Amino acid sequence: MRSHHVSRVIPVPADVVYAYASEVENLPAWAAGLAQSNVTRDGDDLVVESPMGQVRVRFVEQNTFGVLDHDVSLPSGTVVTNPLRVVAHPDGCEVIFTVRQIELTDDEFARDIRMVEADLERLAAQVESPSR
Repeated sequence: MRSHHVSRVIPVPADVVYAYASEVENLPAWAAGLAQSNVTRDGDDLVVESPMGQVRVRFVEQNTFGVLDHDVSLPSGTVVTNPLRVVAHPDGCEVIFTVRQIELTDDEFARDIRMVEADLERLAAQVESPSR
């Protein structure tokens, strides 16, 4: 299994980005690689329509460390743990997502990396927007 780290520096304080990204209702606005429609809660899980079909997502509890790790239960039953961090950076913060090649061809892995890059661009646009 290969891993690839995707990062994006955002000129916004880490706590602001973390607060926005950790609000599950905001997922469809920036995380299209995960949630393409409204998020439904089922206990501690989130149920979302994703490019992979309907998946269940469970985030770690809110914390002061900027950790947004989450498990995604795929339609196949495989659970993928996705490390996601928001860390302080001299220019604001850096968001780091680890993409793992689980049940993916090389082409699908490359596609997922591009999707995460696009997701982080959307996250940056959302938190940088003055109308937010």
